[in-house]
Amino acid sequence: MIPKATVCLLLTHFLELILHINAKIPAIVVFGDSSVDSGNNNYIPTVLKSNFEPYGRDFYGRKPTGRFCNGRLPTDIISEAFGLKQSIPAFLDPTYNISHFATGVCFASAGTGYDNVTSSVLSVIPLWKEVEYFKEYQKQLRSYLGNEKADEVIGEALYLISIGTNDFLENYYTIPVRSSQYNVGAYQDFLVAIAKDLVTELYQLGARKLSLGGLPPMGCLPLERTTNLLFGGGCIEKYNDVAKEFNEKLAGLVQELNQELKGARVVFSNPYYILLGMIKKPSSFGFESAGVACCATGLYEMSYLCNKNNPCSCKDANKYVFWDAFHPTEKTNGVAARHLIQTTLAEFFYDT
Repeated sequence: MIPKATVCLLLTHFLELILHINAKIPAIVVFGDSSVDSGNNNYIPTVLKSNFEPYGRDFYGRKPTGRFCNGRLPTDIISEAFGLKQSIPAFLDPTYNISHFATGVCFASAGTGYDNVTSSVLSVIPLWKEVEYFKEYQKQLRSYLGNEKADEVIGEALYLISIGTNDFLENYYTIPVRSSQYNVGAYQDFLVAIAKDLVTELYQLGARKLSLGGLPPMGCLPLERTTNLLFGGGCIEKYNDVAKEFNEKLAGLVQELNQELKGARVVFSNPYYILLGMIKKPSSFGFESAGVACCATGLYEMSYLCNKNNPCSCKDANKYVFWDAFHPTEKTNGVAARHLIQTTLAEFFYDT
């Protein structure tokens, strides 16, 4: 009898083949934070960078690109599934130009959030500036392709938005600004209003196919579990509950947007439960460790603390759910991306 895992893998590859054939997505456009930043932070004055080893050690050419991962991000994997490039370039990377960006571009910045206060913590690109870069990209695209073709690309492109974790972990629960102004429910509503404004503005700029990403089980990130060592090092359930509540509000927002924005197709891409499954039962997905990360001790290191001089880093990142104390490995990204491809993103593969 064929093992269930093998059957699932074969079905996944079969589905991806069908999707590749039917896809009518000319470009992938990315907004967000470190979960999808392909290297924009390399080119701004911030301490939050990852353009050095061992980051990127499993990327093409074993090259650190500024991705907070050992390899590719979910957006890279989704792009390939749509028959586009295998990795999406960062808009601020001078080695790329509009000929590369025409089929995929990333405006995301590690450390940012919906809230402008969040982006100011580590001096990264605020969300409003990501949108300004998108406007600049549109001008370049029209110059490169002509107005008619560019408008077609803008209207048919898939827009992937992944943001929000930093608003809580880097901002609300860390610095006494927003927490003194809002209780957590009100702060969630504040962020949801910004998410609505973002999608609405992108719609006004021509976007019609959009995926609004939810939060992961952020209380289970190794960094958060380390702060909980005195209580056994388990997940911080308060943070997970906040993530679930926020995701429910985002799901409601998506329904609202689909009613209000004529011709738009907005989906809610929820990574929470597929990631929680990997964390709670890592062996079911071929992992050996979910409580600590691969890089360094795996307890608290990320960015410059995760460097090639640390002798504690693991040899095989594929055995770990997390690469550093805040970010998943390429293998985890692949599982999550394929889950989204088979669920919320599947409808975009069958456009006629």
